[in-house]
Amino acid sequence: MSNYMILTDSTSDLSDEFQKEYGIEVLPGHVVLPDGREILQYPRWEHFTKEEFYKSLKKDPDGYKTSPANVGEIKAKMEEAVKAGLGVVMVTISSAISGSPDFARQAMNLVKEATPEAEVYVVDSLRFGPALGLMCMYASMKRSGGATLKETVDWLEANKCRFHQAGWLDDLTFVAKKGRLTHAKAFFGTLAGVKPIGEFDYNGLTTVLGKTTGAKAAYEVLLKYIEATIEEPEDQIIMIAETFRLPQAEAYKTMIEEKFHPKAVYIQNVYPSCGVNVGPGLMAAYYVGRPISKDLSEERAIVESALSAK
Repeated sequence: MSNYMILTDSTSDLSDEFQKEYGIEVLPGHVVLPDGREILQYPRWEHFTKEEFYKSLKKDPDGYKTSPANVGEIKAKMEEAVKAGLGVVMVTISSAISGSPDFARQAMNLVKEATPEAEVYVVDSLRFGPALGLMCMYASMKRSGGATLKETVDWLEANKCRFHQAGWLDDLTFVAKKGRLTHAKAFFGTLAGVKPIGEFDYNGLTTVLGKTTGAKAAYEVLLKYIEATIEEPEDQIIMIAETFRLPQAEAYKTMIEEKFHPKAVYIQNVYPSCGVNVGPGLMAAYYVGRPISKDLSEERAIVESALSAK
């Protein structure tokens, strides 16, 4: 089947513009606000501005709660596609940090029970935020190039551990509390000026590969890391995520453009569905490169080499 829906959740951070351009459907997540109200959250600023959200989050980090689209909501969207004669692939946030993949599989099974001939698949991205969004964009490009639904699903499964993160999170408090960081007891992100360099691991969490002091030194390490891990950068779209770190992201964008000459570099917002669990200190690039090693030994060696060369 070459006519199919690419479905994801709000943690993809795909803006309305990217959803429209790439033909990707996004299900909203659920966010409980500090005042107890629950809202449906799409990747857009509709209930508050970015500044209002991150200032409020920093002041009251435990006041916000998130949950993904539930089984019924996912099932309804899948049924909508099937009734329109479409196949579906839902690309979810990492199972290491969310129940969304399990909900999606439950929904898929219910749809297939009712309509056995339906072509419905679920891909656990092992990623989140703009890395998940970028993966969906690649799925869309495969579809536009004539790939069948099964071919696109197989490509996603085979290549999801090639989607990298190269950036820093200068306050690890949020991800450590939420269980999104390995070796959380060793975090040091609240120390003044320290930039922990983070990458996805093979299991769908973020791991700190090393630390440096100051933005200038961190940029140098990150550019060396990208150079050592990226493949065919001139053919790529690179995403930069920032959670209230726009000046740093803009500087990083310029450096990446000048060094690697990709097709495009976009700075992406991190909206509340992810932002609640990440906090205001993220600045990172997302791109496709060589497969991440299972124990991150190769990636850690690259960072250590870059740090020792300073």
